[in-house]
Amino acid sequence: MKKLLLAAGLAASLPAVALALSPGDTLGTIADEIRASLTEQGWDVRKLEMDDGRFEAYAVMGTQMVEVYVDPATGKVVKVEADD
Repeated sequence: MKKLLLAAGLAASLPAVALALSPGDTLGTIADEIRASLTEQGWDVRKLEMDDGRFEAYAVMGTQMVEVYVDPATGKVVKVEADD
């Protein structure tokens, strides 16, 4: 029973993990800094590229996937899209 409650609690916390990344957070102004910041937070960065003048990072943690958009001039997150 304890394992079931623990598993349910962990599953319920996954959407909150994505919310830990939010617009205004600073990740870095170059690809290596962004990758390192996301990795420190526990994300597995699958892809990181420059598109339309901003960085797009595709990262996974458990079953949660996010797309994080970062302004290279400020290093701040401008948008986060979570894939539930």
